Amino acid sequence: MKRMLVAAVSIAAALALAVPAGAITNGMPDEGEHPYVGQLFFYVPDYVDSRFTDPGGWFNCSGTLVSPTIVLTAGHCTLGVGDEGEETTSSGGSGGNDVWVSFAEAPDYEGLLPSSNYIPDGNEERYEDWVAYIESRPEWHQGTAYPHPQYDDALFYWYDLGVVVLDEPVRMPEYGQVAELRTLNGYMRMDKAQRRFTPVGYGLEKVLPIGVEGGDTRRKANVMLVTLNGTGNAPRGSFAIFSNSLGTVHRGGTCFGDSGGPIFEKGTNVVVAVTSFGQSPNCTGIGGGYRVDQPDDLMWLEEEFGVTP
Repeated sequence: MKRMLVAAVSIAAALALAVPAGAITNGMPDEGEHPYVGQLFFYVPDYVDSRFTDPGGWFNCSGTLVSPTIVLTAGHCTLGVGDEGEETTSSGGSGGNDVWVSFAEAPDYEGLLPSSNYIPDGNEERYEDWVAYIESRPEWHQGTAYPHPQYDDALFYWYDLGVVVLDEPVRMPEYGQVAELRTLNGYMRMDKAQRRFTPVGYGLEKVLPIGVEGGDTRRKANVMLVTLNGTGNAPRGSFAIFSNSLGTVHRGGTCFGDSGGPIFEKGTNVVVAVTSFGQSPNCTGIGGGYRVDQPDDLMWLEEEFGVTP
């Protein structure tokens, strides 16, 4: 679920049934286990924010570094990203460079002035100030955003996959790994106790009737694969549905801000899906992960970005 930054670390999101997903709820600190998972911070110039006289909005998602320059994330975290502050939607919404990624456990937003300082007619100034601060911090790596060529916001659950190509390589001892073709199919023949996966992300930790808790810190959960048959409007086979149980066995699930974050085969660096949507405004129940082990997605990743299982 994508999260909109209305202040340095505060969130406003419109929640609805089967909405694009955003943190790990009731999970555990990552504690350095997945250093190749990062938080995206990006600007969408034509997003309409009612607080401002001019359009423009800032958002967070999560993503996985699968090579020194390639970050795997969700399609809805890459479509319409700005290009030096200018909109890209009219030309397809791809190729914007107003996106930065931090691989810190808790990314640095300390120097961002609150959005309230810019309301109502300072949105352009906010953009300039925030970009200047982010670009002054070495932990933030700028890139260019590319949604799956068939991704459509109106049907985000069909091709909800995206890539950010970093301007400069980030060297790590290990990177995430894309799953092999139809890896998840084999899990459906296993006992439920063996269908364990690890989502990782920077999203909210709780969504309450009167507010939200947490976010902007890398956390992990332990979830169970429920089905590959889709749910609601999600097509059969494209999505993996995972439990977001609050129990001690499952240890949490995904929430707003975790969108695009990896869902790993438990105990590995293998990404089988990226967090895409949830069906509860309180981030309970189930969460949907867009599968990356499908033929069209693997073909796109290999042909366009050289990423292979």
